[in-house]
Amino acid sequence: MTMPNFLLIGAAKSGTSSVYRYLYEHPEIYMSKTKEPNFFAYEGWQPDFCGPGDAEATTNVKTVPYLKEYQALFKNIKDEKSIGEASTFYLYIPEAAARIKHYIPEVKLIAILRHPVDRAYSFYSHLRRDGREPLKDFHQAFKEEEQRRKKHWSPVWRYQDFGFYGLQLQRYFEQFDPKQIKVYLYEDLQKDAQNMIKDIFHFLEVDDTFIPDFSVRYNKSEVPKNRILHSFISNQNIVKSLIRPLIPAKIRQPMAAKAYRKNLARLKPLSPKLRQELIPIFEADILKLQDLIGRDLSHWLV
Repeated sequence: MTMPNFLLIGAAKSGTSSVYRYLYEHPEIYMSKTKEPNFFAYEGWQPDFCGPGDAEATTNVKTVPYLKEYQALFKNIKDEKSIGEASTFYLYIPEAAARIKHYIPEVKLIAILRHPVDRAYSFYSHLRRDGREPLKDFHQAFKEEEQRRKKHWSPVWRYQDFGFYGLQLQRYFEQFDPKQIKVYLYEDLQKDAQNMIKDIFHFLEVDDTFIPDFSVRYNKSEVPKNRILHSFISNQNIVKSLIRPLIPAKIRQPMAAKAYRKNLARLKPLSPKLRQELIPIFEADILKLQDLIGRDLSHWLV
């Protein structure tokens, strides 16, 4: 059965949802309709994390831990040249690199990295948006990581640990030829998304003249203006179940997406003072990372 020949491995809250959608649009690329199947992160084990909202969240619900089920994600492939999926836990979970090497040694790997403090705050804001993060103070939540790990909360709550990209990428460079790995920065996506996606298309050896729809950025960590409306749109409920059969998906889904986006507002920026206090935690790893990927990351240290 078919396995992917490329993977988007992370990092979470670094533009991966947008890149997934842009890749999905390309006629020569087949992307698993399930984002975050996490097979190589949790092979043989169905996650049962028990933090706030974990029982209904993606990691517990959408993880595909068994090979046959994972291969079934790609059963509808036709004549696409590149076959891929996006699971941002692959970068973080220590066992993932070796599992990927075992199953698909010639795979191409794509990583997008965001400043670790900004990424942490973005994920915190995302969880606050969804009503899952109980602490109103980011710094306090940042310091709760070890306690939450002991309570078997999902890795999404590990605001600090997720940001040690040098350590995480090192595992991949030890397992794979560097030519199989492409690393981008979140800034690349922000400054020139079209050029970055064109480069990814070239890396995947598909038509790099194809231009996806860049008008929408997906899964941004904004905050809901109206939490009741946000909850109604985001979660399953009786009203939605009654409406669903009456309105075709092609009409219903864009309407819901538009209402969802209109109900979101920009999140409050992270305090510059706190940002400066947290950067030294990641300094040694940032220096390791810049040597690993051959890019100047001095702007991440200020």
